[in-house]
Parts: sequence; C-alpha cells; structure tokens
Amino acid sequence: MNEPGIEAKVAFLRRPEAYPDRPRRVEALETHMSWVFLTDRHVYKLKKPVRYDSLDFSSRELRRLDCEAEVRLNRRLAREVYLGTVALTLAPAGTLALDGAGEAVDWLVHMRRLPAEQMLDRRIQTRQLQEAHVRPAALRLARFYAQAQPVECSPAAYRKRLAEGVCSDRQELARPEFGLPADRVAALAEAQLGFLGERAELFDRRVRDGHVVEGHGDLRPEHICLGPEPAIIDCLEFSRELRLLDPADELAFLALECERLGEPVVGRWFLAVYAEVTGDGPPEALLRFHRSHRALRRAKIAIWHLLDPGVREPEHWRRRAKQYLALAAPA
Repeated sequence: MNEPGIEAKVAFLRRPEAYPDRPRRVEALETHMSWVFLTDRHVYKLKKPVRYDSLDFSSRELRRLDCEAEVRLNRRLAREVYLGTVALTLAPAGTLALDGAGEAVDWLVHMRRLPAEQMLDRRIQTRQLQEAHVRPAALRLARFYAQAQPVECSPAAYRKRLAEGVCSDRQELARPEFGLPADRVAALAEAQLGFLGERAELFDRRVRDGHVVEGHGDLRPEHICLGPEPAIIDCLEFSRELRLLDPADELAFLALECERLGEPVVGRWFLAVYAEVTGDGPPEALLRFHRSHRALRRAKIAIWHLLDPGVREPEHWRRRAKQYLALAAPA
C-alpha cells in the first residue's frame, strides 16, 4: 500500500471528524517545518518531510523521534500543555485515522490549546500588561534556569561558536539579492566580533561560573502564556547545540522581541525576576552584545523567507529584516 503524501495527510487533518472529540472547526496553520491544526481544545502538529542544514525530518522515523523530543523537552516549562504524541495510521482499506488500528504512517505532537488572549505577544499588542501579570511566567523561567545543570564546554569553544554565528549572519545578510543595507550589516558584525575579542574574559567568566546551560532556544513573546498557570512552549527541540546558551542571551533575545512589539520594559521585568531568583546579574555590556547578536540573527531568519519559492508578501519579510537591523545597536 502506498503511503499517502503530505497533501493527503493535511487534507484529512483539516476535517473535524478526524479528531476524537469532534470539534466544531479546525484551523490549519502552515510553517516552514510543520502543519499545525487547532481544534476547540487541542493542538496537533504534523512535521513536514523536509531537510535543512540544522534538521532532518525526511523519514517517518526521524519525524517520530523529533515529536518525542519536542514533547519531552517542552515538558520542562509546559508540562500541563504537552499531552504526548499521536500516531497517524493507515488502515488496509486506505483510510487515515488518529491512533487507529492500521500502520503508523506519521506522528503528531498533541497539545492542550492555550488561550490566545493570554499569550505575551497578544497582551503586549493590546497594551493590557502590568509587571504583576508577567511575574508568574518570569518566576517559572527563572527557576528553570536556576535548576539547569551547567554545560561542559571550554570558554574558547563557546566564543568561537558565537563568532562563527556572527560571520554566518553577515555573509547571508550581505547577499545582493536581499537588498539590505550592506554598510549597516558590516558595521554590526564588526562591532560584535570586536567585542568578542576585546571582552573575551567577560564570556569566559560566564562559562567558568556555570552560566552556559541547556535552555529554551527560541524564547519569544508568542511562546509565553501568562496567567496563574503560566507555560512557556515551542522550545527549539531539533538542535541541542542551539539550546546551549547563557540565560543572559535568551533574556536579551526576549527583551529585543518585546521592544519590537512596542514594550521594552517587559524584558526588564523578566530580567529582574531572573536576578532575584538566581542571584545572577549579567553585566549590561553582555546583554547589549547578545541583543545585537540576536537582532542580526533574526534579520537573517526573516530575510531567508525570500528563498522560499512560495513566499507570500516578500516585502513584509524585507521590512522585518530591516526592522531588526535598526534595533540592533552595536555591541
């Protein structure tokens, strides 16, 4: 029996009758790596059969392993949200089902749906946010960092990885077809590389003091649910290397994203709770470096959308990349 393609799987999962609780409707969202299906109370994520430099979902088994890793890793900060994995099965008659009696032809991550109005990005956009609203989520995050075990790595290797990232970002952003301000890109990259060289001891001390841990990897406002039972979802599950970082790096990234949405104070609230819980106060110069570094990286990720043959609104992504470059103060 031929395995159905991604189009047939998506068509099946768009149907309310595909789900055991028979939702009223199903909303389907497409990303670079997945299809996400939102029902009334749940979320199901189907990985696309894609392969990039940093991930490989090209086989059924690799997708199953990544689904299991996504659930395991995200339960660190959102145990109540990640319910498990679900098999997409194919019966001998050729019909698809969720956890049916047939052969498993793919796997999905199964999550509890969070209230959209409680997500941090939505609360920022509606200008309905006070420091007390973010404190439960900030405490959960800070306690996670406090309990994380330091990663064994050499200070030189840590700095080398950061420098290689800057060089890669500069090379990609300077591609002429993207039409980005080359002088701005070069100045930001040179400032970051200069800081890494001149302030090497600052980074080395962070490594020696045990501040490099396995973190979240993609700490953005749209991944943080506020409220009395906060949750931080969608960690970067497919690359452990990209999760190995200094909490100062992640918190600077979160601050950058909050500023981009118009509320720079929110990043300071998270940082203050982190310092309160852990006793670690990252130097301001270090935070500025990581903020600039992350802005360059986000500009690259934004402009890479232009490489997708099916990209919608290419000018949107060019504007987004330029916005990050404008926010990236030199380190």
